[in-house]
Amino acid sequence: MPEAYIVSARRTAGGRRNGRLAGIHPADLGAAVLDAIVAETGVDPAAIDDVIIGCVSQVGEQTFALGRNVVLASSLPDSVPAVTIDRQCGSSQQALHFAAQAVMSGTQDLVIAGGVESMSRVPMGSPVMLAAQAGMGEGPFAKSIQRRYGVEAFSQFTGAQMVADKYGFDRDTLDRFALESHRKAFAATEARAFADEIVAIDVTAPDGGYLVHDRDEGVRADATLEGIGSVKLLSEGGTLSAATASQICDGASGVLVASEAAVRTHGLTPLARIHNLTVTAGDPVIMLEEPIPATRRALGRAGLSLSDIDLFEVNEAFASIPLAWLKALGADPARLNVHGGAIALGHPLGATGTKLMATLVHALRARGGRYGLQTMCEGGGIANVTIVERL
Repeated sequence: MPEAYIVSARRTAGGRRNGRLAGIHPADLGAAVLDAIVAETGVDPAAIDDVIIGCVSQVGEQTFALGRNVVLASSLPDSVPAVTIDRQCGSSQQALHFAAQAVMSGTQDLVIAGGVESMSRVPMGSPVMLAAQAGMGEGPFAKSIQRRYGVEAFSQFTGAQMVADKYGFDRDTLDRFALESHRKAFAATEARAFADEIVAIDVTAPDGGYLVHDRDEGVRADATLEGIGSVKLLSEGGTLSAATASQICDGASGVLVASEAAVRTHGLTPLARIHNLTVTAGDPVIMLEEPIPATRRALGRAGLSLSDIDLFEVNEAFASIPLAWLKALGADPARLNVHGGAIALGHPLGATGTKLMATLVHALRARGGRYGLQTMCEGGGIANVTIVERL
């Protein structure tokens, strides 16, 4: 089977809710990443076969073929097609899977996979809320689904707490994990570990001037266990708080996937080879536990063990998720989210998949590791796993 290579992996620095990136239209945010990828690789933009963009809240400024609008806002010619996909938090990781599958099938040679989410301009849950306000039906969960699972709705917050309870994590454990996320992210920022992946964005300053946004805005250098522990719990009797959940975030990300022929033709330098693509689904009520069986399946299909993997990126949707993943699989915590995760760096929903891949690929190269594994919990009880090999 033909190989698929990642030849560029870039992301914007995360913007806090109503922060530095809030004034930028989502199409322009995504376009900045596309332009950076083209500039970095030097490929003829007209040679790009497709652009696949992940986005969760596809309403308002993020609707009407957002992927296509990202292309139209970029320097790419209008001959480049695009599509928008939604696999909830795993949307751009699935975009990467689709791009790799297109290249591995031999039907395409150069595909950009990415994601965009402006959670300031299009708040999380907007499609459901607007539909309810307009009286458009009964919502996304049909009565048949509610009867089958015995619930009126499915909640990631409920699922995250169910995972915390199942694996026995008390508040102190979750708070300490969140603190470590901030500490690692701050150390990585200070060491310029993100320099090769971040696309600098010019934004308007409060005084009307301009400044460069090139640092993740949510990282708290002064985070303390006491401060995290003072944040109100998400539910009475629970153990999770907003401080141990991923930050609302604005951002965009993308990777360029190339065939072996494209690498030769365009003189590209591969950063990593796609080694395994896996997606699984399970219980939609607990919902966020699925990365555990998905990882087991991916490793089995790849013929690898956890000890073969040098770095893990497990999305920090809530502190309970990567902690449960570590506990269930017996993985080495020293290899997990070495530069921090979404608790500190933010989780721009549809953009997080390729955002994490950008961090993983560049961290592998900086540390001389060989294999990296990325996984993501997703709405509906789905999980993607991607294993890459550094080149």
